[in-house]
Amino acid sequence: MKGAATKDIVKVKVINSHGELVGPIEEPRLVKTDEQWQAQLTPKQFAIARAKGTEPAFCGNLLDNHQDGYYTCICCNLPLFASDSKFNSGTGWPSFFQPVAAENVIEHEDRSYGMVRKEILCARCDCHLGHVFDDGPKPTRLRFCVNSESLSFTKKEDAAKLADPAAG
Repeated sequence: MKGAATKDIVKVKVINSHGELVGPIEEPRLVKTDEQWQAQLTPKQFAIARAKGTEPAFCGNLLDNHQDGYYTCICCNLPLFASDSKFNSGTGWPSFFQPVAAENVIEHEDRSYGMVRKEILCARCDCHLGHVFDDGPKPTRLRFCVNSESLSFTKKEDAAKLADPAAG
C-alpha cells in the first residue's frame, strides 16, 4: 500500500464496464480546492473526508450494511473495499481486513492527538478514510477502520455503474 502513487500520476485498480476490477492503470491524481470539495460534499462528509475528522462510533450509515458490493471513495468513486473483506470489529466503524486492491489505499503516519497511527487515504484523491490497525482477523490480521462518511456503497449487481472511462 505504501508507495502506490507518485506526485501527479497514480496506479490504481478500477471497475470496467462489465463490473470487474481491472488494472492497475495509470491516472492523474485528482486535486481540487477546498471550495470545490465543499460544493461536492455535504458539510459532514467534508469535515471527515477532507478535514480528517472522525464520525462518532456506532453512528455511520454503512456500519450495519451486509449487502454484497463495493465501498468506494465518497470524493472520487475509486473502489476501496469489497463486502467480502468486511467484518464486525465491535469498534463502531465499518471495518475491513484488506482493501479491494493494495494500490487503491495508501498509508500515512498520523501523529495527531499524542498517538502514532497509520492513517489510510484514497490513493487517487487523498480522501481521509480512517486508520489501519494490526488487530484484525485472518488472513491479514489488519483492521481497516473506516468512516462511513468517507464511503459510498454500490451493490455488486450494479458494479458496472462504477465503470471508470480509463478502464476501456
